[in-house]
Amino acid sequence: MPLTKLPDAEAQCAELAALIRTQLKANTMLVGIHSGGVWVARRLHELLGLAGEIGQIDVSFYRDDFGEKGLHPQVKPTSIPFDVEALHLILVDDVLYTGRTTRAAVNELFDYGRPASIKLAVLADRGGRELPICAEFCTWQVDLEENEELVLEPEATGRLQWKRVEHA
Repeated sequence: MPLTKLPDAEAQCAELAALIRTQLKANTMLVGIHSGGVWVARRLHELLGLAGEIGQIDVSFYRDDFGEKGLHPQVKPTSIPFDVEALHLILVDDVLYTGRTTRAAVNELFDYGRPASIKLAVLADRGGRELPICAEFCTWQVDLEENEELVLEPEATGRLQWKRVEHA
């Protein structure tokens, strides 16, 4: 069944913030996975009124397919501006698919210390898991064809929007 109408990503961010708010602990920090997860984490940080900065993580060097694919041409720096030790972290991404990006992010986070817990928050879960990973917080379960991909991007105004891309 083709995906025709895409949800409002900004409304999804508000919904995700409402889901997270009920389980926030005092020592909770957000870490967004580049690039879409960072954009969502920034929105959540604002909506939840959290103190401090968000963490930003690029998993390029931690991917299990790094040897096959090589370095992504747009590697971004990882920035964790807080000590993760004993914190409750919410790892934020735009889309959860195979689980391999999430696994890579968790591996990288443990290089910074041992958090008390890590929960995953995503706007979209498209299924197709290859690893035993699930999102604690999710606003949209979507079925896509194998040749389809969801891409989150900011408009010129900064407002987040979804785009569906088909691959040959």
